[in-house]
Amino acid sequence: MSNQAIWGGMSQAELDAAYNNMAAFSDSATRLAEWTIRSAALRAQQTGELDLPYGPLPKNRFDVFRCGRQAAPLVVFIHGGWWQRNSKEVFSCLASGPMALGFDVAMLGYTLAPEATLPQIVAEISAGLDAVAAHQLTIGRPTQCILTGWSAGGHLTAMAMDHPAVRVGVPISGVFDLEPIRLSYINDKLGLAASEVEAVSPIHRAMPDKPLTLVYGCRELPELQRQSADFAAAKQLDVLALEGHDHFSILEEIAAPEGAIARLLAGA
Repeated sequence: MSNQAIWGGMSQAELDAAYNNMAAFSDSATRLAEWTIRSAALRAQQTGELDLPYGPLPKNRFDVFRCGRQAAPLVVFIHGGWWQRNSKEVFSCLASGPMALGFDVAMLGYTLAPEATLPQIVAEISAGLDAVAAHQLTIGRPTQCILTGWSAGGHLTAMAMDHPAVRVGVPISGVFDLEPIRLSYINDKLGLAASEVEAVSPIHRAMPDKPLTLVYGCRELPELQRQSADFAAAKQLDVLALEGHDHFSILEEIAAPEGAIARLLAGA
């Protein structure tokens, strides 16, 4: 493989490694397996509002987990996996933290690449938010939400900030400039064209006048930290950098009610 720099002074191998979270953190697969087990237990306890459709495709579905409080505020979470892996079912356990603090939580699924392009996925998230708000309205619950998401879901959170159902945004470990993504191994399945990069990069879009706080771990890969820092500087956004956390461990800060991200949501 050539050592020629292709982006940011990095060769192809260096750029690929800069965004390979699964390879960088040896316990990543274990954490995903543990979350899947914890999520299955939560789903078994709350079966009333699972896999509600918002579109015609198999993954056009959302779940709602209720805290038991009437008129509870709503958090909507979008999962990660570089837009091509994972599912909402893996991350249901993350609802536990906000639920303990009096929030209802919706988990939003979406079609994965290569079955869907990134612009199509962005459109699906908008349609999903439409459906979540409509569902809330039919049962007399708040229709506006705090929108949060992790990794690719952090990107999708930032892209959806102009949706009328979104009141506050909290992207976690997100990416906001898609050009290095287009040039990396991630694009093998994502298929992002050069002509699409600007339209799907939050750093190149006008952000609406809504609260938006970026969260990342101080043990994340440097490129992930840079993505949040550059986006925050470009758009004058608040940042919460969590000491001791990597790309995966950071999610325990939303799963636990005393976690920093759960507390951030509670104060939004």
